[in-house]
Amino acid sequence: MLKKEFKRKDVDRARNILTGKSGASSETQVGYKKKRVDYKEGDVWVENKKTWTIKDGIKQTISKMDAIKKEIFVPLCCPKCSKVMKHYLDINNYKIHKNCHDCVIEFEHKLRCKGEYDDYIKNLRLKNRLSQIDEMEGMFLDLANQTNEGFVSEHGEVERWKGGIDKEKISTDITQAANEARENIQKELTNEEN
Repeated sequence: MLKKEFKRKDVDRARNILTGKSGASSETQVGYKKKRVDYKEGDVWVENKKTWTIKDGIKQTISKMDAIKKEIFVPLCCPKCSKVMKHYLDINNYKIHKNCHDCVIEFEHKLRCKGEYDDYIKNLRLKNRLSQIDEMEGMFLDLANQTNEGFVSEHGEVERWKGGIDKEKISTDITQAANEARENIQKELTNEEN
């Protein structure tokens, strides 16, 4: 005689096992069911305030720093000639030209033979000036938008200054001056190309 009475879920579980459905549920479940979405290679989606993608079959997050990491990354071999980039000048040349030092020397030599080397150097310098203007504009805008509510003196006292500057006017002046400098450099670049 049984000391315990079988419940309905016990009978359903035994029936599922005997019929070969061992993974089937023996009870009715009620509640939240998570929506399942299948993603494919290269899909990009946002989940829990993170951006995700699938690369090479692996789910990965996409961060803001991925583009910077890609720019900084120096490959083992030169993309043009497939030589190992182990020379100390290869890293700097790769950052600028995306080639090893030997490939850059060969390219510049061909330009010298054609008589186009001086124009090439002028274009490089003008592009360098463009990036310097971008950096300076960002630095000056940061300085203009800083608060001047208080400064700590050499003695450790907090000084509160009154007055101030018109931040909007200075910001517009900075961006206007930077845009004028960019336009002048762009004109020089187009004149050099023509």
